[in-house]
Amino acid sequence: MNAKKYSIGLITLVASLGGFLFGFDMAVVSGVLPLVKAQYGLSAASEGWFVSSALVGCIAGVALSGELSDRSGRRFPMLLSAVLFVGSALGCALLPGLSAVIVSRILGGIGIGIASNVVPLYISEIAPAAKRGRLVTYYQLALTMGILCAYLSNAALVALAPGMHGRLFHDELWRGMFLIGAFPAVIFFIGLFRLPESPRWLLARGRRVEALAILSQTGETVQDLPGTTRPASYQDLLSPKLRGALIIGLLLPLFSQFSGINAIIYYGPRILSNAGVSLSNSLLSQVIFGMANMLFTLVAIWKVDSWGRRPLYLYGTAGATVTLALTGLCFYTGATGSIWLLLCVLAFLACFAFSIGPLKFVIASEIFPGTIRGRAMALSVMVMWIADTVVGQLTPLLLSWIGSSGTFWFFGSFCLVAFFTVYRLLPETKGRSLEHIENNLEAKNESPLIMH
Repeated sequence: MNAKKYSIGLITLVASLGGFLFGFDMAVVSGVLPLVKAQYGLSAASEGWFVSSALVGCIAGVALSGELSDRSGRRFPMLLSAVLFVGSALGCALLPGLSAVIVSRILGGIGIGIASNVVPLYISEIAPAAKRGRLVTYYQLALTMGILCAYLSNAALVALAPGMHGRLFHDELWRGMFLIGAFPAVIFFIGLFRLPESPRWLLARGRRVEALAILSQTGETVQDLPGTTRPASYQDLLSPKLRGALIIGLLLPLFSQFSGINAIIYYGPRILSNAGVSLSNSLLSQVIFGMANMLFTLVAIWKVDSWGRRPLYLYGTAGATVTLALTGLCFYTGATGSIWLLLCVLAFLACFAFSIGPLKFVIASEIFPGTIRGRAMALSVMVMWIADTVVGQLTPLLLSWIGSSGTFWFFGSFCLVAFFTVYRLLPETKGRSLEHIENNLEAKNESPLIMH
């Protein structure tokens, strides 16, 4: 592949389709589940397994992606994820029986797990330093667009269902919801054949000529390029020079899941209804929240490379703390039917979407050396998925034990902890090449991730 034919924008667009498919595949089940439950008479346990089967695949995919991306390059894992996305969509749409659908969901989850690690990693390694934050954030934007498109396509198929008598999937409309995901997956697969390998991975393998040719076409001049280095292992992440990077790389995805975003999405339809917004069905309310999440992500794209990572994250966590506290106050005082509750929720979504949501990918893709970046990113994303599972199980218990107000205050306290953690530990990496960040690590015997 000759990178001269393609701009960095086109490369980012194609790679970000992995984020789109990630978002679509995770969100489409919201419309599928009620139909599958009604058709098969699922018990509570079966319903939980149908939903969480993809998460099992996600964890397996992330575990596979680190070793695979560091050994085989970044393109091959993305191609593998594209194949899994296509296979999952077709399997869910065409294979008979619920068991086959669940197996297909697991395969799709593996694709999600691989893409959630390798796509932001790839974009960060091919992007010019001055644009890296913005380009990696396009991955998060694509993810939110995938979520929104899943909600829109689900709502559209439900609306069209009365006029689809006798047509494909009329009796199993949920299969059509899955099938729509096959189209962007095929585009992603075809587009990946036109992308270059990651220049940073090539450099780590001593393939300097190929790497420099790609870098020159992305508008970046890199000094102090590393040569061939020994293969890294997970044990290297425990060394003093990487310990600080590992801490921040694990804490940011943990904070993102414990920020309360899942509780907000869970309460979305009820919050809108209590606030006096008339909705024909819950799918429309999901569209509204999905659109808000996508639009506010544009703020991160706009400011991440001018303001920097630290200020954006600090503003976001401070805002999330305040808005979650106010949301809990609305529940505590019984003001759930007022416009203030809706405004608090939307303000929280804004804070999450321009900071906590996208920056975990941006920062984790920058702070680790190239020889171990794939494995380190895999650990970071693994924490995200494990925390997602814990929060999913914990939220109903919190609602039962401490009520709605206490639940939102609980998540707000994590945002407050995130604010002070980032203030203390997170360096500013905007405008610095990945080699410059790595050289700072090499030059010190202890972690540089302490604010000076």
